[in-house]
Amino acid sequence: MSGMTHAVDATDRLDHATITRIVERLIPFNRHLGLRVCGLAEGAATIELPYRDELIGNPLLPSLHGGAIAMLLDATGGAAVWTRVSRDDLISTIDLRVDFLRPARPEPLVARGRVVRLGNRVGVVELRASHAGEEERPIAAGTGVYSIRRGVGGAQLEGWRAAVARPAE
Repeated sequence: MSGMTHAVDATDRLDHATITRIVERLIPFNRHLGLRVCGLAEGAATIELPYRDELIGNPLLPSLHGGAIAMLLDATGGAAVWTRVSRDDLISTIDLRVDFLRPARPEPLVARGRVVRLGNRVGVVELRASHAGEEERPIAAGTGVYSIRRGVGGAQLEGWRAAVARPAE
């Protein structure tokens, strides 16, 4: 990928099954909403948010709440960055910009994220959300910026490693 300034050997990265477990099971909010990883590749992620009545933001249309859409984009961006960093790195969201382009119908949404820049401390991801099979008609578009804490040591990383190593619940 262009803009890469910090090389990470593929054998030092989290495998896709572990990233999927993190996204779907380890993060309580994602688990609560039922996020489902549909695909991972180097620098890319696709995640689905299943429809639930509680996600409606405008009952008159009806349409999904913008916060649910933004959460889906954020989780997708984080997963895309995880595919490019070391297992010893921690990531967190610095900034998330979302442009809402059209109302989201009361049905599942799919988000796609692609890393466009990965530096030593920051990763930038291009994001899109759409209804399944309608990628050419995005519901929302955005950019996620993620902090990368390289080679974190100590108790924080040990707790993270222990959580990641646990079998799926």
